[in-house]
Amino acid sequence: MEIQGKLIKKLDQQTGQGRNGSWVKQEFIIETLEQYPRKVCISLWGDKVKDLEPIQVGDQIKASINIESREFNGRWYTDVRAWRIETMDRSTTPTSSPEVPPFNENQILPPGGGNDDGLPF
Repeated sequence: MEIQGKLIKKLDQQTGQGRNGSWVKQEFIIETLEQYPRKVCISLWGDKVKDLEPIQVGDQIKASINIESREFNGRWYTDVRAWRIETMDRSTTPTSSPEVPPFNENQILPPGGGNDDGLPF
């Protein structure tokens, strides 16, 4: 699954020690490029954290993500993890509404469609 948006905040890196060794995690917030934008918190784990370093706040990005939920003590927690992030060109940013081509009176067909093949439409 992919999500596109503008990077609005990088949160601090978190590190810790688990039974499988040390770990590192960094979360970041993007604002989607929709008519009604939404903010989404996405996390990076392990060596993927370095992929966020060259990206600046305000850049348009595309993130390939996995969404996973888990239950703990009767409550459900959802995690949005990115496995690839890349910056988007400004030219590939989706627009809010497509342009309508201008009306040309020469495109109007005369009654009957301009040909006389005997069909009523």
